[in-house]
Amino acid sequence: MPFFAIPFPAIDPVAIAVGPFVVRWYALAYIAGLLIGWRYCLILADRPPRLVERRDIDDFLVWATLGVVLGGRIGYVLFYQPGYYLQHPLEALYLWHGGMSFHGGALGVAIAILLFARARRRPIFAFSDIVTEAIPIGLFFGRIANFINGELFGRETDISWGVIFPNGGPVARHPSQLYEALCEGLLLFLLLLFAEYRGARQRPGIVTGLFLIGYAVARMSGELFRQPDAQLGFLVFG
Repeated sequence: MPFFAIPFPAIDPVAIAVGPFVVRWYALAYIAGLLIGWRYCLILADRPPRLVERRDIDDFLVWATLGVVLGGRIGYVLFYQPGYYLQHPLEALYLWHGGMSFHGGALGVAIAILLFARARRRPIFAFSDIVTEAIPIGLFFGRIANFINGELFGRETDISWGVIFPNGGPVARHPSQLYEALCEGLLLFLLLLFAEYRGARQRPGIVTGLFLIGYAVARMSGELFRQPDAQLGFLVFG
């Protein structure tokens, strides 16, 4: 073990266990992100330009949940282990085994926004501006859950806050999940909050575009420190 390395804290991935019923931290992260994001969207709906009603936000919560869960799972199956799930198709339904893709979840939410806004006859970008302001909340909790699970860790390092992850070998690694929680979660949230108070939603689409740019920058920055997924390898910054 390197002299300055921090041993990974012994955190049980199961947050709540009652008999055979278990709730993992990852599930709590999804629940927290959806519920807190929903409450935040209600606050935004009450602010100018008020093109979206509170009941729209209430009803969209179900659509968002389906978009995140179904999109995230389908994305994981198609992008990461298609060969395995072709041989074991029923296991694609085993959500409790883990395996979600952010890109799949994002696509699922985007489709949900498009369909819901058209069904309710709401301006699509006015609606997406509200939803995207809340997405960093879910990203923050999701990255914290990644850290608790000891997954998606960073590359080898000799920095003093390097962490020895259970599945990362005996070497210290960047806690890249925490970096991403900071950048994709907290900092991106503050950027969009600043835009909100500068009246960005008066021009529909500005906040959505700002989120996409901000997330791209944050994600690319995080990739500098993150160990690439085994299925994908080093795509950039090899």
